Amino acid sequence: MRLVTFEVESASGRQRKTGAVSGERIIDLAAARADQLRQAGSAATASGLAIPGDMLALLELGEPALQAAAEAVAHADGVQADESPSRLSYGVDEVRLLAPIPRPPSLRNFMTGEEHVLRVFKGDPPEEWRNIPVYYKGNCDEIYGPDDTVPWPEYTEKLDFELQVCAVVGKRGRNISAERADELIVGYTIYNDWSARDIQVREMSVGLGPGYSKDFGSSIGPVIVTKDEFDAGGAMQVRVDGQVWSSTALGTMQFSFPELIAWISREQTLQPGDLLASGTVGNGCGVELDRWIPEGSVVELEVGGIGVLRNFVSARGAGPVRAGVRR
Repeated sequence: MRLVTFEVESASGRQRKTGAVSGERIIDLAAARADQLRQAGSAATASGLAIPGDMLALLELGEPALQAAAEAVAHADGVQADESPSRLSYGVDEVRLLAPIPRPPSLRNFMTGEEHVLRVFKGDPPEEWRNIPVYYKGNCDEIYGPDDTVPWPEYTEKLDFELQVCAVVGKRGRNISAERADELIVGYTIYNDWSARDIQVREMSVGLGPGYSKDFGSSIGPVIVTKDEFDAGGAMQVRVDGQVWSSTALGTMQFSFPELIAWISREQTLQPGDLLASGTVGNGCGVELDRWIPEGSVVELEVGGIGVLRNFVSARGAGPVRAGVRR
């Protein structure tokens, strides 16, 4: 499945919903499930699992909720519009996609991409990079979704993108072995780790960070693809203002996603909705390419099997616009 969070206009204002992509339609999972249970009769309704309208709440319910969501999609696909008292789906042009998890519980950004690391460290990365999966935590209060306008911070001269893939945690877990860790992953999404490179160099020279150079914004989306449908070997591409800057792939990871889970869960409890980012893929950022995006640019990150995460970049100091506003 391809899970989304979306907004639609209603008589009472914008409504946020959980959904799934089915062809050119967005299925309202809560409405489709309710209609499915209504048609099944009171006995099924009494025992049936309803689907909440919030993605984190859906993930909290675990595998039964995912099964219910799959059933809801199948139900909506087989129902004619005039056969239900409720609207079960929308055209893609009728909704605004949000970040799939608008406010994740946590965001951990690792550095596992071998090709990227070898280039950044000119073939000689720190020895501990090979021994432990280091990470920093991102700012979960500055999350942008597809087609949002990301602010160009007034304090940087070099704003950069980073093409990454995030594993999305679907179960609570602690002290999880690498052999079992895949059970905690519900799916994957695209992650753009926006970076103020000139500030990053300065703050990390002190031996801490990154922080200020990253915390102004991260983008995720457009969907969460459940792990049964994700191909880690799929092609990836970076486009800036419609021009291809890089064609790449996830490549060799020094640590797999299950190994990341095993490492961080040793004395920490992972929660549904936590995001674990792969780190930049090879040729997945401007630093590697020695190319820098201009103010007002359009940056598209494409990952085969997931889709395209597109964002607009504001002029410096203009601030954020989270309404899918185009230039």
